[in-house]
Amino acid sequence: MVQLASQLFHGQVCDIPSLPLLQCADKRPRVHFKCAIWILLLSTLKMRSKELSLSVKQAIIRLKKQNKPIREIARTLAVAKTTVWNIFKKKERTSELSNTKRPGRPWKTTVVDDRRILSLVKKTPFTTVGQIKNTLQDVGECVPKSTIKRRLQSEYRGFTTRCKPLVSLKNRKARLEFAKQHETKPSQFWNKILWTDETKINLYQSDGKRRVWRKKGTAHDPKHTTSSVKHGGGSVIAWACMAANGTGSLVFIDDVTADKRSRMNSEVFRAILSAHIQPNAAELIGRRFTVQMDNDPKHTAKATKGFLKGQKWNVMQWPSQSPDLNPIEHAFHLLKTKLKGKCPKNKQELKTVALEAWQSITRDETQCLVMSMRSRLQAVIDCKGFATK
Repeated sequence: MVQLASQLFHGQVCDIPSLPLLQCADKRPRVHFKCAIWILLLSTLKMRSKELSLSVKQAIIRLKKQNKPIREIARTLAVAKTTVWNIFKKKERTSELSNTKRPGRPWKTTVVDDRRILSLVKKTPFTTVGQIKNTLQDVGECVPKSTIKRRLQSEYRGFTTRCKPLVSLKNRKARLEFAKQHETKPSQFWNKILWTDETKINLYQSDGKRRVWRKKGTAHDPKHTTSSVKHGGGSVIAWACMAANGTGSLVFIDDVTADKRSRMNSEVFRAILSAHIQPNAAELIGRRFTVQMDNDPKHTAKATKGFLKGQKWNVMQWPSQSPDLNPIEHAFHLLKTKLKGKCPKNKQELKTVALEAWQSITRDETQCLVMSMRSRLQAVIDCKGFATK
C-alpha cells in the first residue's frame, strides 16, 4: 500500500490491488480499507491540483471495465460522480485522458497596440492611463484602463516624481565645473573641510503621513488622530558646523542677537564665525583646515569677506544653488529625524533636545556623509549640472 501511495502521489500508472474487506468487532458496518486509503490519497492530490492526475483517470477507466457503477467509483476514488461521467464521455469521444492545455482568455490588444502603449509612455512619461485610453479610442481600439496598466507594467513602474530646484544655466555650468574639479579629490582633502550652514527647527516636527489601525467609524477618535499646528507652532534658527570626525557646535541665533530675535545679519554671522570656527576646527581637524559656506547674502557681504580675509582662513569656493552637495544638509536631516517622537513644550526645551540630538550623531555617520561627496559629484556630472536632490 505504501508503494501504491507513492506511485499515485507522483502521478505514475499503477494497478489497484484487491484488498479484503474489514469488519469491526462490534458488528458495525464493514469499512473498505482500500476506500479509506484512496480517499486520503485523493484528498492530498486535490490539494495539489485542481485537475485529476492521469493515474486517477486510468483508475476510473479500469474500474469501469470491471463493471463498477459510477456511484461506487466516485465513492472509492473520492471524486464527484459528474467528474467520473465526464471522463467516460471524453474517453469515448476522443480516446484521450490527458489534460488539454488551457489557452486562457485572448488578449484585448494586438502586438501593434502594445507597442503603441509603450511608445506613448516613452515619449511622454507624464502621460496618464486615461490619456492613453483616449488615444487608442481615436484609432478605433477600445481598451480598458486595467489592461493598459498591465501592458505598461511589463517595462515600467509608476513612481512619485522627484522634486528638484530649478537651476539657472549659469549656476548649472558652475556646478558642473565644480564637480569636475573635485571629483578626483582624495579622502584626505574632504577630511580637512569644516562644513557650515544654518537650518530652521520647528517646535512641532512634521511626521508626514502616518498609518493607524482602527475600526470603522472611529476615524476622529483622539487615539487615532495626529495634531497639526500652522507655521510649525514656533521655531528656532541654528548655525552648525561639522567635519568628517564628528559634529561641532550648534548655535541658536536668538541666543547671539542682542534683541533675542532669530534674524541673522552679517554682523551676527561674523560674531559666530569668530567664536566657533577656530575652536571647532582645532578639535575636529587640526591646524590646516578649509571652511565651507554657501553663497547666502550675509556670507558674501563685503564686511564678511573682509573679516575672512583678515582671519587668513582658506575658504572653499562654493557654487550657487548647491544644497544637495553639502553633507551638513544630510546631517540636519538626521537631526530632525532624531527629534521625531520628542515633545518639547516650548523653545527652550526644543533647544535642549535639538542640542542632544545633534551631539548624538556619531562619527561614523558624519564620516559616511562626507565620504559620499564623490558619488554626489558624479551625479552632478551625470545630470550635466542639474540638482540631484
